Amino acid sequence: VLTVVGIEDDLAAADLPKEFNVSQNYPNPFNPATTISYSLPSAGKVTVIVFDAIGREVKELVNGFEEAGVHEVRFNAGSLASGVYFYRVQFENNITTKKMILIK
Repeated sequence: VLTVVGIEDDLAAADLPKEFNVSQNYPNPFNPATTISYSLPSAGKVTVIVFDAIGREVKELVNGFEEAGVHEVRFNAGSLASGVYFYRVQFENNITTKKMILIK
C-alpha cells in the first residue's frame, strides 16, 4: 500500500517577485562603484543604462534576456567626474529612472 503524505510545490516559484521593481543604488553617494538591484516578475528583455545629468548615455550595463528573480549589476564610475547621474532600467513596457551621486 502506497500512502502519499504530502507533495511540495516548487518553493522557488513562491520566492519570485510579484512585480517589476528597481531599488535605489547602494551605496549612494558612491565612490567609485555602486550596485543597482532590480526585480523581475517574469523572464524578459532588460536594459540598464547610465546617463549623465544632461541626458547623455554614459554606459550600458545590461542589454539582454534575463530570467525572473532579483538581479544586481555593479557600476564602476572610476573614470567619470563627480556629479549627478541617472540609471534607467527598462523591462518590457516598464521604465524606472533613479538618481545617483558620484563623489570623488
